[in-house]
Amino acid sequence: MPQRPPAPVIPARDHAATLPDTVPPGADVRADRPGSTGEHALQAELDSKARADRFYDDQLRDRLLPRMVEFIGRMEMAFIATADAHGECDNSLRAGPPGFLLVLDEFTLAYPEYRGNGVYASLGNLVENPHIGLLMVDFVDSLIGLHVNGRARVMDDDAFHASYPDRGRDSLAGRRAERWVVVTVEEAYIHCRKHIPRMERVTQRRAWGTDDPARKGGDFFGAKGTPARVPRPPRRRFPSTTHLGTGSAKSLRRRPTHR
Repeated sequence: MPQRPPAPVIPARDHAATLPDTVPPGADVRADRPGSTGEHALQAELDSKARADRFYDDQLRDRLLPRMVEFIGRMEMAFIATADAHGECDNSLRAGPPGFLLVLDEFTLAYPEYRGNGVYASLGNLVENPHIGLLMVDFVDSLIGLHVNGRARVMDDDAFHASYPDRGRDSLAGRRAERWVVVTVEEAYIHCRKHIPRMERVTQRRAWGTDDPARKGGDFFGAKGTPARVPRPPRRRFPSTTHLGTGSAKSLRRRPTHR
């Protein structure tokens, strides 16, 4: 399989620098309006701009509000979305006892990285592309979710504790963070409860810090011993916007102007 070219480290998103040459009639792509150009194009095409603006005005904030801080403080897991500089995505899970996600201030949160499989998929993406998305869901009590999007930097454990000496000390045997991901919050907003299933908490012994393959899941999916790659039918390459309607697709396929 051919290797991809080296990926450059990309800067934070600049809305004004990524606007297309033309946009569908009615699309509001002001640089100060929340959301991406793709969101705005679809909102214009599907006549949802008024609904979107109500959501932006009522629910989207650039910081963590007090009730968000309380919510994060009782979460025991978070889904972590990252992408490399080519835009190839990865989604992962981080978990720990309540409080493992630290709110350092209203604009900053952090979570620990422990010894894993040595691949560093999420951290590797963050080296190339600092953008990160976190989704925390309460499946048991509130049946609600919280999105936090922002930019991340990776710190080793010693550097983190030098910067935040009173934060993030593990109280459980066998757990010691190797690194911390510190996230500067850019967006925080609700995920509605409409389709969140209710789950029931059960008592479970956790093998925190274990490096025993069997206790970590072993070869649960039967991958070991199978070919890493097999021949597959040729895939037709197509622009990522072909699923959109005609107006949005044409607009977003154009080369961005830089201003």
